[in-house]
Amino acid sequence: MSTDPLADRPSLGRNLTYGLLDSLGRAIVTGHYHEKTFPTEAELAKQHGVSRSVTREAVKMLTAKGLLSARPRQGTVIQPAASWNLFDTDVLSWLLERKFSLDLLKHFNQLRVAIEPEAAALAAEFGSAADLRRISEGLGRMEAAERGHGDALDADIAFHVAVLRASGNPFYAQFRDVVATALRTSIRFTNRVKGRTASVAEHAAVRDAIAVRDAEGARAAMRHLITEVFELIEHVETGDAKG
Repeated sequence: MSTDPLADRPSLGRNLTYGLLDSLGRAIVTGHYHEKTFPTEAELAKQHGVSRSVTREAVKMLTAKGLLSARPRQGTVIQPAASWNLFDTDVLSWLLERKFSLDLLKHFNQLRVAIEPEAAALAAEFGSAADLRRISEGLGRMEAAERGHGDALDADIAFHVAVLRASGNPFYAQFRDVVATALRTSIRFTNRVKGRTASVAEHAAVRDAIAVRDAEGARAAMRHLITEVFELIEHVETGDAKG
């Protein structure tokens, strides 16, 4: 079977534009076009059996995501990774299909530690009863997952997203997709290294501090959760260096 993401391709689905967008975006981000010339719209249309208008729209969407740019006399070219919109959910999902990278994990968690502790502190100050209920529900799902009921990863994400929303800050709340993606990467990594799911007790400390309106306690408890990931990364990097 071919390893080419564009070879032996399945149907692009009913929405040809989004199907082509996903296929091309994944190929770009995972390195399929590394040191290759990106095809022209005519070539893409022929390769995928779609119209030029479908191809043109998909390329336009990839350009908006920062993956491509059109230059006079050079055609459409792939942009360096530094230009990609890393807050775009499609780009994030494609990034996760690349070979696992400790650097990417570290970058994700550097962003998390700048956002989530402050969101937890704001939740303690301004969160409503409904917000606290959603946070507690997320914690309850984590407890149930430990007993074998439900998905531990989804439960953990639900908890963290509930804290972001409880901050009452719409900008923090809109980081939910980025944080959810970062968590999927972090949790899989930490579970593999530690051999267990996230600590319910440590998450409960965040919830409890928010519940009693202890902003500093909530900030510190959330920072502790994320700092543990950095410690595990350092442990793995040190082990690799010694090996």
